[in-house]
Amino acid sequence: MVGQNQTFVNGENCPLWKVRMQIFLESVDRGIWDAVLNGPFMLVNVVNDVDEPKPFSEWIVDENRRAQYNVKARNIISSALTLDEFYKIQVCTSARDMWEILRVTP
Repeated sequence: MVGQNQTFVNGENCPLWKVRMQIFLESVDRGIWDAVLNGPFMLVNVVNDVDEPKPFSEWIVDENRRAQYNVKARNIISSALTLDEFYKIQVCTSARDMWEILRVTP
């Protein structure tokens, strides 16, 4: 039986962990939870009708803040995983992908 204070996800407490993690991510910043649901904020310049990544040196303060949501979400999620669970998501570059893998794997 998993104790009430269990903070790491494992096969037994995944549904509870996901609810608690969602609440925590939203409480830190709603933009962080949005990055989990919708993927990272992508900054692009349109050049000759083609989207190209916007160079970091051209980002304004608000764009940088929004781009950080994905990084913060990845950090929070990965910090709350056991080593076995972390191995499942270690190559993910988006919090959305991490969340999806944790959602569908036992």
